[in-house]
Amino acid sequence: MHLHWRSVLLVFAGGAAGTTVRSLLSAAVPAAGGLLPITLVINVTGAFVLGWLLEALALHGPDTGRRRDLRLFAGTGILGGYTTYSSFAVDTDGLFAAHDPAAGIGYALATIVVGALASVAGIAAAAALARRKGARS
Repeated sequence: MHLHWRSVLLVFAGGAAGTTVRSLLSAAVPAAGGLLPITLVINVTGAFVLGWLLEALALHGPDTGRRRDLRLFAGTGILGGYTTYSSFAVDTDGLFAAHDPAAGIGYALATIVVGALASVAGIAAAAALARRKGARS
């Protein structure tokens, strides 16, 4: 599947869109204390949306057809381009380089822990919406 031109194009197109949104947001929010606070916001919101998307898709059936296309385009492509762990690593390194290891460790831990909690929240939100929708039917 990963070598099919359609799959590659879906990821490419989604990645271009996600990277563009991230770049625009990063340019719009100024650095604070040597950090781009938007990097944390981008990674946390991306983790939430990815958790929600994957749970919603899984609840609707197997990873085939349109669900697979949506996962590749939105999940791997858009959200893969939107989230930015390379900037997270550079920001963390910058704190260490500025001789502030406590801030570097705190920033890294906050990003990882809050991102993980956001993905769990996204999964829970998708499951709750599915339950609510099922109860109405």
